[in-house]
Amino acid sequence: MTGAPIGLRERKKRETREALARAGLELFVERGYDATTLADIAEVAGVSTRTIFAYFPSKEDILFASFETMREALATALAERPDGQDALTALREFILSSAHQKTELDCMLEEVIAGDETLSRHKRARIAQLQGVLAEAIARDLGGGPDDLRANVAAASLTAAFEVLAQQEGTLSSSTTNDEIAAAIDPVLAFVRAGLAALPAPESR
Repeated sequence: MTGAPIGLRERKKRETREALARAGLELFVERGYDATTLADIAEVAGVSTRTIFAYFPSKEDILFASFETMREALATALAERPDGQDALTALREFILSSAHQKTELDCMLEEVIAGDETLSRHKRARIAQLQGVLAEAIARDLGGGPDDLRANVAAASLTAAFEVLAQQEGTLSSSTTNDEIAAAIDPVLAFVRAGLAALPAPESR
């Protein structure tokens, strides 16, 4: 008897979070990031300003809400990949399946971020947060631990490479085909595979 109320409560929380994010993102595009206040976002979403902090620590976290969603989705995809599929293949499939989920609003937000050096720098930091997720999955493939040099170098190379790709206008936009996306990311994955093969396995202790 207790399952339904809990499910309803969680759904309501998710809906409120989505409404706050949508209100914030639309205002960032309409008015600009700096000109938009938390009070503005709360008013459009129909909640109190205090409510925002139950879902987002800061205005910047609203702007980059999709990065947290992507990080969680990537972690799930890597954790639940089929037996025999390595992390790099799972990453490739994740990118191909998610690239076309980008909306017109997402594209306009990218312009807002690109036009602000501080926001661009913070975006790079968000991309870098994917490194730990990737390193953990690659280390599992290699039978190594969290300090496995090979996994950490590979993950660092991937995040750096995809940061560069993200900066190239239209590389992974919704207008590109899967073949074009694959053509952009496959050389990166091949480079990382070669690097993993070249790095020696850590000595057993």
